[in-house]
Amino acid sequence: MRQLDHYIRNSVLLAMAVIIGVLVMLDLVFSLLDQMADTDESYTIPNVISFVLLTTPTVIYEMIPFAALGGALVGLGVLASHSELVIIQSAGVSVSRITFSVLKPTLLVMLVGLLLGEYVSPPLEQLAHSNKAIQQSGTTSINPEQGTWRKINDEFIHINAIAPGGRELFGVSRYKINEERQMLLASFAESATYIEESSESYWELNNIRESLFENRVVTSKTYSQIDWRVDLSPELLSVLLIDPDEQSISGLYQFANYFKDQGLDSGPYYMAFWKKLLQPLSTMVLVILAISFVFGPLREATMGARVFFALGVGLIFTILQRLMEPASLLYGFSPLLAVLTPIFLCAAVGLYFLRKVH
Repeated sequence: MRQLDHYIRNSVLLAMAVIIGVLVMLDLVFSLLDQMADTDESYTIPNVISFVLLTTPTVIYEMIPFAALGGALVGLGVLASHSELVIIQSAGVSVSRITFSVLKPTLLVMLVGLLLGEYVSPPLEQLAHSNKAIQQSGTTSINPEQGTWRKINDEFIHINAIAPGGRELFGVSRYKINEERQMLLASFAESATYIEESSESYWELNNIRESLFENRVVTSKTYSQIDWRVDLSPELLSVLLIDPDEQSISGLYQFANYFKDQGLDSGPYYMAFWKKLLQPLSTMVLVILAISFVFGPLREATMGARVFFALGVGLIFTILQRLMEPASLLYGFSPLLAVLTPIFLCAAVGLYFLRKVH
């Protein structure tokens, strides 16, 4: 039985590796073309290549469930095409036992994906987006197409670029208004560094150009350095570097609770948290669905038909996820329920066909 497990494992893992390799290569080509459209004097071709390579672990992580689906479908499909599954079943091996043999390598893939999404992908994604933002608009005046906006008390703040870790900022614009929505101050600093001392912490702004608006008179000043005391932690800024779907599970949970406590919109972060936390379950369910179809409707299908089916199932699963996410945020039902709905539907279909085989 151990030899059978090894044989099925090698067939499935090889198919998974081939499929994820093909998917990643296609994504690399399209990502390169997409990023090359943003090139200019500061964001050059080597920067584009660096950006694409740094974001590749995120692509691999996102492709893992669909690679597992396609790997199980193609790997078992090859065995079925050579009548090896019939021989295995004739030897007294049940469908449940074959399913278990396929799920064992799937658990390894799930573990690799979990480690990749938690420890490898998020910091590299932060580094890639930070480098791009710095290269494109790090120390120039405000660029509305880059960076992030924040409102703190009576100030509107725009940051062109945030260094990984959030302790260094580039291109900090500040706009202070009064209760009548009149401009009191407009300021631009080329950079800012987070200073952490035992008594207090603050930001040190560098090379500041400031304009004061008083009694219809504009006064312009320049400073080499200013201490900026504001409730803006590096931890929060590091989260703003990348989208919720590209952050770690632990970071998503932490900042979802933070945004909730601050009365801010925490829905996208809870949604991304449950989606990433339950990705291993999604992977397992898609593999079970693939197994059920190999033993059922696709037992005599060609390899092209199986690949087409894998693409179709992956597309339908993705569409369901994309539909449930905004529906949850719009109608206010649980993000957990939104993430679980496509998983339960796929599990129900897979278990139905497996029961018909039995």
